[in-house]
Amino acid sequence: MKEMILRVVKCGEMFSVPSEKSENGSLNKRILVLQELGGKYENSFVVTALGNLATLVFQEGDLVITTLRFQSREYNGQMFMDVVATELIKN
Repeated sequence: MKEMILRVVKCGEMFSVPSEKSENGSLNKRILVLQELGGKYENSFVVTALGNLATLVFQEGDLVITTLRFQSREYNGQMFMDVVATELIKN
């Protein structure tokens, strides 16, 4: 996990997905595009916020303190990487 201060580039709409691990059978999810501070060509991350973190609404340009979890997995012979926010704090 890596803790960072990032800028919000885009905040997607919150939606619910089915989840067997959730009490009510669904889980809130929101996709964010976050970018490192500096110039417009700094590293960007497409980040998934789950559960209560997905209920937070951000505006373009907001600064956030976040802890990101990077994980990879194989599916049908292809590798995929997920970036999940485990903490999101509006600055």
